[in-house]
Amino acid sequence: MWIILAFVSATLLGLYDTSKKYSLKGNDVIPVLFLNTLFCSLIFIPLILLSQYTNLLEGSVLQVGAGGWAMHKWIVLKSVIVLLSWVFGYFAIAHLPLTIVGPINATRPVMTLVGAMVVFGERLNVWQWIGVIFAIISLFLLARSGKKEGIDFKHNKWILFLLLAALMGTCSGLLDKYLMASPESGGVGMDRMLAQSWYNIYQCLMMAIVLLIYLYKRKGGTDTEVKFSWKWSILLISIFLSMADFAYFYALSLPGAMISIVSMVRRGSVIVSFLCGALLFREKNLKAKALDLCLVILGMIFLWIGSY
Repeated sequence: MWIILAFVSATLLGLYDTSKKYSLKGNDVIPVLFLNTLFCSLIFIPLILLSQYTNLLEGSVLQVGAGGWAMHKWIVLKSVIVLLSWVFGYFAIAHLPLTIVGPINATRPVMTLVGAMVVFGERLNVWQWIGVIFAIISLFLLARSGKKEGIDFKHNKWILFLLLAALMGTCSGLLDKYLMASPESGGVGMDRMLAQSWYNIYQCLMMAIVLLIYLYKRKGGTDTEVKFSWKWSILLISIFLSMADFAYFYALSLPGAMISIVSMVRRGSVIVSFLCGALLFREKNLKAKALDLCLVILGMIFLWIGSY
């Protein structure tokens, strides 16, 4: 079940990246990011209130568990890590092709795999190792294809931003495994809905402060600065992200779930974002990237077989 949820999360993440790219096209990054955290918070606030003051959600997958400061301090830490990842990632995706962003983001499972083996002692079987090897090869080939578009990976600051976003995302994934694991397994045993709902709220509060500082510094700026304009796709960012995270946290909460495999499958979102980049944004160099993308799909198949 957890592997199916990982694939669902991957599809939703691809749509999330596509919505981000469309929303940020010619748009100011900070207001878009703030609205994303705001809409995500508005989705979960009713669930928190219904769980705390009524019995309507009792026993359902939408019930938000209770937790004191012992739990919330971890959620605050997660919020800081994720928000840093989003800030770097949003600026990167605003300035890079979607068919470049997806493959670089797909390096996250490799980082997570190393972290999971070091921190949690996870071990992969032969089928899973084959899937990981295919995925790693595909990442290098996809990155090489990006050079044909004139993007110098060594001297482009947006590439650096994207790598930093991936690193922060990896740290968040490893923290999630620790938080979701039971105390008997050496984890915190945190309720998944408690983590997902409150980390969005904490991020919104942090982004509100960032937005105020940003607007204050921009006061009296030049007319050439990028302006903010509302797009309905901004709302879709929050919807797709919330659904993707719900499937992700649910997967990690199930017995036997492996963070290294869940993270790898979630990076299958590159397939969805690649197709959207080709069809919606008419991005270049698609033939070379399509061949490399086949290795990503093949890697996902081996991971699926290995999970059973």
